[in-house]
Amino acid sequence: QVQLVESGGGSVQAGGSLRLSCVASGDTFSSYCMAWFRQAPGKERAGVAYIYMSSGYRYYADSVKGRFTISRDNAKNTLYLQMDSLKPEDTAMYYCAADRRLSCNMGWSATNFGYWGQGTQVTVSS
Repeated sequence: QVQLVESGGGSVQAGGSLRLSCVASGDTFSSYCMAWFRQAPGKERAGVAYIYMSSGYRYYADSVKGRFTISRDNAKNTLYLQMDSLKPEDTAMYYCAADRRLSCNMGWSATNFGYWGQGTQVTVSS
């Protein structure tokens, strides 16, 4: 059974940085699309960054391009999200998501992912 466990959230001032981690277990993840989603109170869960684990191809939402970097360590089955130049509008619960796919497309909604972590809170103060 696939399990995803996130860590690394916290509170930071605007302009600061955080790195989120997601450890995956229960399968071989080379043929998985993995992603980071976020959900702020009263808003829908939205994709922030996506990566195809075998090729490393990655995609970003326009709102985080140039500030966030998604990466993976296949040997450790771990997904990362480096978040720099954080803004108050980045405040949300961040979720790691995964699904076995032949590709990975920016814009895939949450319904395209069958496996989810429990979430980690990121709070950015001004």
